[in-house]
Amino acid sequence: MALESFPSVKNILLLDSEGKRVAVKYYSDDWPTNSSKLAFEKFVFTKTLKSNARAEAEISMFENKIVIYKFVQDLHFFVTGGDDENELILATVLQGFFDAVALLLRNNVDKMEALENLDLILLCLDEIVDGGMILETDASVIAGKVANHSMEADAPLSEQVMQLSIFLLVVPPTCKQIS
Repeated sequence: MALESFPSVKNILLLDSEGKRVAVKYYSDDWPTNSSKLAFEKFVFTKTLKSNARAEAEISMFENKIVIYKFVQDLHFFVTGGDDENELILATVLQGFFDAVALLLRNNVDKMEALENLDLILLCLDEIVDGGMILETDASVIAGKVANHSMEADAPLSEQVMQLSIFLLVVPPTCKQIS
């Protein structure tokens, strides 16, 4: 099966309420320079600014690309795919990203909290998409892997306990009854 037949993502953007970068990942050569990436971010932000994408994600077509977006407090979440991509798959990627971030930030999804936990958000992006290929969309799986990555062996014991607690809250262990 050809790689082109798999659903893919061109970028995932997390911008603030002024259109400035919080966290972004590009997986396509459609924007070869940093200035072209910034121009695309500004363009998409400006075009969606008057939208009411707070309750549910919205879908738009810009520059022959499908853009799925959702706004929460002072953060704007975007997922971009090619014009031939399935909108539902892109929307699932966006929802998985948003829900994983909400889990990791304990539902306190705002710019300040996102910046304080930028490492977790960047790890989320790495767990969701690799090289444009969608790896995972289940928020609890994503958040669990991120929480697991963030536990370091050389961290103080108190920090390891805290990270393990967060991990267990996000991904509760499964128990089998032995008869």
